[in-house]
Amino acid sequence: MLKSRITRRTFFKNTVLAASTLAVPRLARAQQNYPNRPIRFILPFAAGGVADVTARLVADKLGEKLGQRVVVENQPGPGGFAAGRAIATAAPDGYTLGLLTNGTAISAAIYKSLPYDPVKDFATISALGNFDLVFATNAETEYRTLGDVLKAAREQPGKLNIGTIAVGSTQHLGAELLKSLAGVNIQIVPYRATPEVIVALLRNDVQLMTDFYAAMRSQLMEKKIRGVGTSSLARTAFLPDVPPVAEALPGYEVASWNGLCAPTGTPPEIVNSLNKTIREILVIPEVKTKFAEFGIEARASSPEELKARLQSEIKKWSDLIERAQIPKL
Repeated sequence: MLKSRITRRTFFKNTVLAASTLAVPRLARAQQNYPNRPIRFILPFAAGGVADVTARLVADKLGEKLGQRVVVENQPGPGGFAAGRAIATAAPDGYTLGLLTNGTAISAAIYKSLPYDPVKDFATISALGNFDLVFATNAETEYRTLGDVLKAAREQPGKLNIGTIAVGSTQHLGAELLKSLAGVNIQIVPYRATPEVIVALLRNDVQLMTDFYAAMRSQLMEKKIRGVGTSSLARTAFLPDVPPVAEALPGYEVASWNGLCAPTGTPPEIVNSLNKTIREILVIPEVKTKFAEFGIEARASSPEELKARLQSEIKKWSDLIERAQIPKL
């Protein structure tokens, strides 16, 4: 009887070992044949916005190069929770990708808790592009430069307003960073959407506003509003005459960005293959031109660079939120 038990135990062990040994070549073959079915690309935004339009362009080109459809799934919601959870809990096989943004870092900083950890649960693949906040004044007012606004704010504490969209957005925190570094008593007024902020600026309810270039492009081109500062450290190609905020306020920088990620555990071979493909896509003239129309500079990165950027941004915004005493959500 004892011999029989040992035999059965040995048989079971050998069977499992043989199965696992066979699984390794199958896994290797699956990775070599990647992709052999459609890929999901999950976005934390609704359809029709800048992120959606540019992500769909990348998805189309990715599908062409990989020989499989890349299906975009919009999963909007507060803090990107729904999309982030869907990415983090998906099988790490390269068939689920996600859009990672500086908004991901802000959510990690401003929410008390998330249903996932963006650093631990996402395998970063490559950056896709960089874009700036633009600060603007009403073109008919005396505020011709950011320096004019800051001077007036110091002379009239509490009298001037900055218009942004929702509390906790990149735009809102970009305004908070400006206020913190300048040390001025200026009121930050959040609105539901960019058109409302623009109307408030044109009515002089607010004296300064900030948003992304694509959202303000029409009014800037029509010279109804005047760009007085951009959030990167260098002048941008789409507003070459507008100086960086850092020229008037040293130390100011808000680098908005987006990138591609997958669930943690995605095989390095697949991550590296996708990184190589994204690099090829982002130098295509059509892609660069389309991105530029929205004020986005197409730029790839290594997986490690994108991971480091995510970690750095979480710390930066966490420090600002604590310093500005912004209540966590």
